[in-house]
Amino acid sequence: MNQLKKCTVIKALLLLVLFWTAGASWAAQVAGTVIHLNGPLLAKKADGAVRILSLRSEVESGDTLVTEKNTYALVKFIDNSEITLKPSTTFKVENFSYDDAKPDGDNASFSLVKGGLRSVTGLLGKRNKEKFAMKTPSATIGIRGTTFIVEWVEPSAQAIAAREAYLMASTAGLGDTYPIQPLMLAQANIPLPAGLTPTPNSGTPPLPPGLYVQVIDGLINVTNKGGSQNFSANQFGFVPTPVQAPVVLPKNPGLQFTLPPAFSLPAPVVGSTSAPKSGSVDCEVR
Repeated sequence: MNQLKKCTVIKALLLLVLFWTAGASWAAQVAGTVIHLNGPLLAKKADGAVRILSLRSEVESGDTLVTEKNTYALVKFIDNSEITLKPSTTFKVENFSYDDAKPDGDNASFSLVKGGLRSVTGLLGKRNKEKFAMKTPSATIGIRGTTFIVEWVEPSAQAIAAREAYLMASTAGLGDTYPIQPLMLAQANIPLPAGLTPTPNSGTPPLPPGLYVQVIDGLINVTNKGGSQNFSANQFGFVPTPVQAPVVLPKNPGLQFTLPPAFSLPAPVVGSTSAPKSGSVDCEVR
């Protein structure tokens, strides 16, 4: 009888070990660490759980990051790549995997749902460029080793109304109004008419809806159902819809990416194969 009890206890312990091991293997991989932050930053899980992140908080594969109205956040990934999120941005780390010793397992799949960001290529992008993909509502961005800025202007009623108001004012006194296509809007550089409110921190009119890219250095490729286009250093691009091909713009249509002064200070060092543990306890809401 005692022997039977011992066997039962051993089996129970083995089962607990198996469940613990399985749980550990199911845990999402740490993808990076928050190294600069100047406001609220949320990380949403697929199961609905929400964490409030702070400096040195870990970002995991599968997390959807959300910045508040005035928040900038810089995440350094375990391959030393960087993503800096603008205010009012929603960005998902769909799948991120990197190991110094296993290049075949590289994977960097991101999705910009709303807002804008700056991306700096790391070790993964340098050795496996084809494994990097930045999805947006109107196109997918691939890299060739680069630093670039991307911004998605939602086709909201407010954005469209603001642009229409600008067009009406800018054409007043010409005798009539005329339709202007999205590409023409993006290329326009007309001084803001009196009485119209400019966009925050900008003297330019509201940008028309669509995807905008700016390449700081290197090369990116932007592709959708309408076609594919390469953009090199110092070039600007525009993609109005998922079915219209990307186009090169002759000049900056009004993109701005001004970081808070604190972001120029030295950041914590993050290892290339592992991220440090968060220095503070995150708040989790379910």
